[in-house]
Amino acid sequence: MRIDTTEVQDINSFSGLESFKEVYGILWILVPILILILGITISVLAIVWLEREISAGVQQRIGPEYAGPFGILQALADGTKLLFKENLIPSRGDIRLFSIGPSISIISILISYSVIPFGYNFVLSDFKIGVFLWIAISSIAPIGLLMSGYGSNNKYSFLGGLRAAAQSISYEIPLTLCVLSISLRAIR
Repeated sequence: MRIDTTEVQDINSFSGLESFKEVYGILWILVPILILILGITISVLAIVWLEREISAGVQQRIGPEYAGPFGILQALADGTKLLFKENLIPSRGDIRLFSIGPSISIISILISYSVIPFGYNFVLSDFKIGVFLWIAISSIAPIGLLMSGYGSNNKYSFLGGLRAAAQSISYEIPLTLCVLSISLRAIR
């Protein structure tokens, strides 16, 4: 049996195009997500800069002006400073509760994004109860705040954890009512 080399080259070139189309398809799915993340990041930086400038004007003081032109990069400088700060663990507190609390808060928020569709055919998990699952999972975050405050074995930190949990719950209740009303309106 004799194999024609032109046929083998045609088959190889065709499989190369198919793999290129798959990679192109995956990259094309990630482009809207990256644009969304970039847009949100720039919006948050602009809002923080405006808040600082307006607060400085109201208080008759100089606002942020050293990090970048007109202090635009001050929020990035603050975030970088926080990222490299030393991690302090209380000596008399419960180290496990103090360390697991923030993890529970962050993980619950990240898991709640699994029900959000990022594109027409790109949903991480397709549940029929997506809105309700999102509300339930994001409601776990105050537990992590309470755990961190309690794990520090300090009454002031515990009161701070209670305040943060109460603030989180007070934001979640109206958000939940809005989302549920929109969902029920969409069903009708």
